[in-house]
Amino acid sequence: MAAQEAAEPHVGNDELTALRRQVRELGDRAAITEVCDRYVNRLDSDRHNDTWFDSVFTEDVHLTFPFGEYKGFDGLAGFQQMARTTFERTHHLAANHRVELYPDGDEDRARVRAHLMAIHVRKREEPDAHFDIGGHYDAEFVRTPVGWRIRRFTFDLVWHAGQPPNADH
Repeated sequence: MAAQEAAEPHVGNDELTALRRQVRELGDRAAITEVCDRYVNRLDSDRHNDTWFDSVFTEDVHLTFPFGEYKGFDGLAGFQQMARTTFERTHHLAANHRVELYPDGDEDRARVRAHLMAIHVRKREEPDAHFDIGGHYDAEFVRTPVGWRIRRFTFDLVWHAGQPPNADH
């Protein structure tokens, strides 16, 4: 028994506390990145379904895009109406997520900066008629009773190509 105890490393309270913190941070990073992925996937797969907003955003979300700003859930579907009616399909890609956990020591807050590209296809039968964008976004996350959610989202358009949406849509 003594030989077995000697072979097993002893974990002290400080090490155990550090390991618990590390596991929590890894779990938070994974959960936050999953919300980022859920957002861009829902933009493509559930474009005409408004029931997913609470799986990504807080009720008081503040969204900022080059074409305008919006706050809250009420009317959010209408805010996205131009994209829904102008384009038949979309394909969003997000990458290079830089997650900053617990800014200012608040363990219920985080920030993310990521790159985003999107292809907006006007008609399925005309795949060359599309509008492409690229840029990055900054998002503020908060821990809620149902998990991490986006409270603020700001998209910075860096480039675009193709036929943009018409102003009359």
